[in-house]
Amino acid sequence: MDFAYDARTEELRERLLAFMDAYVYPAEAVAEEQRAGLASPWDTPPVVAELKAEARRQGLWNLFFVDGHGAPGEGRGAGLTNLQYAPLAEITGRSPQLAPTALNCAAPDTGNMELLAQFGSEEQQKRWLEPLLAGEIRSAFAMTEPEVASSDATNIETRIERDGDAYVVTGRKWYISGAMNPDCRVFIVMGKTDPDGPDVRRQQSMLLVPRDTPGVEVRRAMKVYGYEDHYHGGHAEVLFHGARVPADHLVGEEGGGFAIAQARLGPGRIHHCMRLIGMAERAIELMCRRAVARTAFGKPLAAQGVVQNWIADARVTVEQLRLLVLKTAWLMDTVGNRGAHTEIQAIKIATPRAVVGILDQAVQLYGAGGVSQDQPLAELWAAARTLRLADGPDEVHQRSLARRELKRYL
Repeated sequence: MDFAYDARTEELRERLLAFMDAYVYPAEAVAEEQRAGLASPWDTPPVVAELKAEARRQGLWNLFFVDGHGAPGEGRGAGLTNLQYAPLAEITGRSPQLAPTALNCAAPDTGNMELLAQFGSEEQQKRWLEPLLAGEIRSAFAMTEPEVASSDATNIETRIERDGDAYVVTGRKWYISGAMNPDCRVFIVMGKTDPDGPDVRRQQSMLLVPRDTPGVEVRRAMKVYGYEDHYHGGHAEVLFHGARVPADHLVGEEGGGFAIAQARLGPGRIHHCMRLIGMAERAIELMCRRAVARTAFGKPLAAQGVVQNWIADARVTVEQLRLLVLKTAWLMDTVGNRGAHTEIQAIKIATPRAVVGILDQAVQLYGAGGVSQDQPLAELWAAARTLRLADGPDEVHQRSLARRELKRYL
């Protein structure tokens, strides 16, 4: 395994780092100022559109769309591999509120675009995938439900019932990321078409439900550790009151929802972990800047042994995580997502947990400033901590990984 960045990756890294310095970091404060003057907190600050236009002009657009989904010249990304995309996603994680969106590489749209590319019909791709790839609309993935343990997808209670030439959706979802954004035009809804079927993993299907469908109610925004996550488009509670859509809005086949969800979540998990490493790198940078600038008890914080230990441990941890993520990306490229299943679970367990610890120490180093709105650390901590739940909680991945490990001995 050779994890040295190839020439194309290095060239894109240099361009992306320059883009971050020249445009993204300066836009963070601008976006906050603009948001204060918007009619709705869910409207997108104008500077985001400027960032997207500049990123597209520079060819830093849809980088997540790996080989197999699209190649240069097809309008579907840069034709990168997962291994090439990993260090680029890491860079965007340094400014998770703005950078992924600027590059059209933000969740949940990335997973939805990959899903439509793999399983969508030609008409579905034309209607939804093409405008998503162009950054003209946003989307949401409606899976999690408040009344059941959604970490076990067989528990899903939302019903998708065939009625003539249409499907009717009834159910309640929550923490549906991106749904508060007025540019969110379509939901990919996970529900049961055959709730009494003998195979619990063939009961579910996925359906495209346009936001303006009668019976779709975006009820409220759910907070995450007190944050509404405006840049992400919020996380909404959504009700489907007998929402009716044409039968050709079914993604794939009836009963294929569970398998489609698994195919979608693998790349999503590694993208989160790639960006988390970027969050950790920014935290280390902030820790070092604080340590050399602040004095306590007669000497700089940088001279305090405990602070030196925090910084050293953080550096070791990030280097370990990066190698594990790169190995996982390499396996996804060489043996496929199924072949990288154990490693995908490993990074999903290890990365959020470790990055939360690094961010927590960075907050401690900043004292009151660390929990304030004047530093990005509190919001980064909330995002990282949430990822110990999103796309499957730690315990689900630990359970599955342990079973694979034990299988050799049983």
